[in-house]
Amino acid sequence: MKARKFIVFGMMAAALAAGGYYYYFVYAPAKLAAHSAQSATRTAPPAPVMVAQVSQEAVPVQLGTVGSVQQYTTVSVKSLVDGQIFKAGFVEGQYVHKGDLLFQIDPRPFEAALQKAQATLESDKAQALRADLDLKRFAELAQKDFAPQQQYEQARATADVAHASVLADEAAIDQAKLSLEYCQIRSPIDGRTGNILVNVGNLVKANDTVALVMINQTRPIYVSFTIPEQSIADVRGRMASGKLYVDVTIPGDPGPPARGEITFINNQVDVTTGTIQLKATFPNLDDRLVPGQFVQVKMTLATLSAALVVPSQAVQTGQKGTYVYVVKADKTVEQRPVEVGPTVDAKSVIQKGLEAGEQVVTDGQLRLFPGAAVEIRNAA
Repeated sequence: MKARKFIVFGMMAAALAAGGYYYYFVYAPAKLAAHSAQSATRTAPPAPVMVAQVSQEAVPVQLGTVGSVQQYTTVSVKSLVDGQIFKAGFVEGQYVHKGDLLFQIDPRPFEAALQKAQATLESDKAQALRADLDLKRFAELAQKDFAPQQQYEQARATADVAHASVLADEAAIDQAKLSLEYCQIRSPIDGRTGNILVNVGNLVKANDTVALVMINQTRPIYVSFTIPEQSIADVRGRMASGKLYVDVTIPGDPGPPARGEITFINNQVDVTTGTIQLKATFPNLDDRLVPGQFVQVKMTLATLSAALVVPSQAVQTGQKGTYVYVVKADKTVEQRPVEVGPTVDAKSVIQKGLEAGEQVVTDGQLRLFPGAAVEIRNAA
């Protein structure tokens, strides 16, 4: 009987101990924390925030990358004759047009050679005229049997040689005129000159290894860049429906982006990087693009009509993904998960989670939590 009483009292004591533990260490702290949170919510002042409205806009789907500017054509200007540089007809860095005088080679030796060739021609013409007269005379004598046939044939051969000499002299004159013309070295293209590599007064040789000057054609000009191989199908599909344009932004240039057209797609993918090379052609009439520059390239592949957009700073990232704080009618916020699409010009496309006209917090998120009161302080 006593043993039974001890067991009953022991069970009652254990139950009381368990209840006391639950109350003091589980229920009471939780109740206190909830009460403290409610009190804090009631007593905390509204958090100042900046907000923006979810809007519907036409958003371009763009592919961005870094490109390099390349000259359209490069020409190494060399001399086609031997001689001394007499003068230069341009200054370094000048934009020249096709046919403009670049260098003048001393023409006097070539003028003398031309005069000599002309004099030789006149002499050989006189010899040819005399040979023609002898041939005519021997032909008449041979018909009357007053001269042997051998003399007639010799006279005809002499006349043929004289006329051949005349033709050779005429060719020599043409060559002398061409050499004299080569004394004026003119630009073969429109372009911008570089450094003068051989100065006035130096002797040059025909087709020497050292160029006199380099000319880069920069109107038009190329911008070369690469895109991931996964984007090739999108690019080709866009080009099939019309011209594909790209916009490039020049670092440090406050002007608007320059616009060009895709004119080249390489015929193979670089297996080491998984990219393919493209080139865009730009008119570059204002010379803003310079060979060797690095530029930011944006290529518009499509346009999303009536897309929901918010400022990119409204989108936050948490453990469960991306979310935004939505301001409700009672001036409290709701933490709402969203699916984010492409980002263009500091605006993010929201594919799921928001509706047009809702307000999202763009600044002041650090002080917010679900249900927090806010005070909107947008600048005028």
